[in-house]
Amino acid sequence: MTKRLAEVAKKAGVSEATVSRVLNGRSGVSEATRASVLTALDVLGYERPTKLRGERGRLVGLVLPELQNPIFPALAEVVTASLAQRGFTPALCARTIGGVPESDYVEMLLDHQVSGVIFAGGSYALADASHEHYRRLTDRGLPVVLVNAGVDELGFPRVSTDDAVAVEQAYGHLRSLGHERIGMVLGPEGHIPSRRKLAAMIQAAGWPDTGVSSDHQWVERSSFSMEGARVAAAKLIERGATGIICASDVLALGAIRAARRLGRQVPADVSVVGFDDSAFMTCTDPPLTTVRQPIETMGQAAVDLLVSQIEETNVPSDELLFEPELVVRGSTAPAPR
Repeated sequence: MTKRLAEVAKKAGVSEATVSRVLNGRSGVSEATRASVLTALDVLGYERPTKLRGERGRLVGLVLPELQNPIFPALAEVVTASLAQRGFTPALCARTIGGVPESDYVEMLLDHQVSGVIFAGGSYALADASHEHYRRLTDRGLPVVLVNAGVDELGFPRVSTDDAVAVEQAYGHLRSLGHERIGMVLGPEGHIPSRRKLAAMIQAAGWPDTGVSSDHQWVERSSFSMEGARVAAAKLIERGATGIICASDVLALGAIRAARRLGRQVPADVSVVGFDDSAFMTCTDPPLTTVRQPIETMGQAAVDLLVSQIEETNVPSDELLFEPELVVRGSTAPAPR
């Protein structure tokens, strides 16, 4: 017990006597201090006293699909810093292949009495995935914000990059360079942001809308991995594509690898455009032309929406769309003759 008091006191930045008063429900402790002690208990994994279990601490969950893609650590940095400025403690939950599923993270966060959850790139973005664990959050009335497009029926506030504008920028850039055979490497069939990108491409390029992306000879699907993108992009290049628009920077790097394995040069033979502008894209060979997501603005907006819900301010469930920016580097050039 003494060890626990000492650890909680150190984490919360208060005395052991103050921790004891909070745990025993005594007066003489400010609400801010009380919240800090409860959050410290949650972060350290200690069980709250029975009479305090119904109270939420100032702990906020941030659930990410992975950390290998640099865009997600970048978002985490913005969100955690913004939460700390607001007096909240972030609890980072990052999924890995074969690791803890998102639904289990939701259960863990509920057990820790979090004040709210921010999701980025979760199963909410997959139309054919299970969404039951999100409904548990709705049933509890827990504040939630989703980053980037998700299925509409969940009804959570969303902060997204405008996928239509991103495709318009990428396609317009390649067309200005003389490319006519422009392909796309997108995420899985049910991936909502990829669906949006495809819809924008159909409109921009004047493709027939068959309702099935596999009917488009210039569209290939991939998991969000470099190797998957290499296989997908190789098919497009073999069909004669001279320009490829990718749904992420990781997919774009896979497309560059595909071109090289086929004996093509980037950008002399094939131009490649990514999406995200994640870290180190200036250091690739060649430096990647990409569409930059406004991660800092979006991360701060997500925290603002979550905190407004926590403070019981009425927040509309409308989606906030943020405009991306085309960043031209060395992976695009005029179409080959």
